[in-house]
Amino acid sequence: MPRKTRTFQRPLGERRYKKLFVISAEGSKTEPQYFTLFNQPHSIVLVKCLKRKSTNSSPTQVLKRMEGYLRKESLKNAYEAWLVVDKDDWTEDQLLELSKWAKKRANYNFALSNPNFEYWLLLHFEEGKGMKQPQECSIRLKRHLRNYKKDIDGKNFTLERMKKAIPRAKRRNANRNNDLPQMWSTDVYKLVERILNHQ
Repeated sequence: MPRKTRTFQRPLGERRYKKLFVISAEGSKTEPQYFTLFNQPHSIVLVKCLKRKSTNSSPTQVLKRMEGYLRKESLKNAYEAWLVVDKDDWTEDQLLELSKWAKKRANYNFALSNPNFEYWLLLHFEEGKGMKQPQECSIRLKRHLRNYKKDIDGKNFTLERMKKAIPRAKRRNANRNNDLPQMWSTDVYKLVERILNHQ
């Protein structure tokens, strides 16, 4: 994977991509920057992050943003829609609403990070063990990315590191027994693995 972020460009009216991933994420900065890394000039995969128009980042708003997009655009069966949310302080009922939505169709999906998206980023560099408080994710991440402030530098998230993060996340989810991941685990690996498998 090239080391710097590039934007997907194609002539109007011409669809070169064969697989589209539509993502509605809680975060307005880190998550879109991360997933944009997958959009390369000659890729047959396009990752589209829906823009957040307000400061409201609740799970309900993440879902509404996706539903608004799906009302306007027809999502082919081969394409995938993903909700990407952090556990943070959201209630179980709020999160289960998204899990219930994801079960409506085979190409609807829900990726939850517990406690936050930074935990997924951390797994690119280490196993992510031994933490007790959510804020430790960012503290630990800064050991690997000295100037990390919610910005993603593409050269730090290489294909090699992504491929290391996926099995680390899988191991953390190994003992999962319900719809919501336990503390210090993330479902984002499922989305990343799906994207990489189609590139």
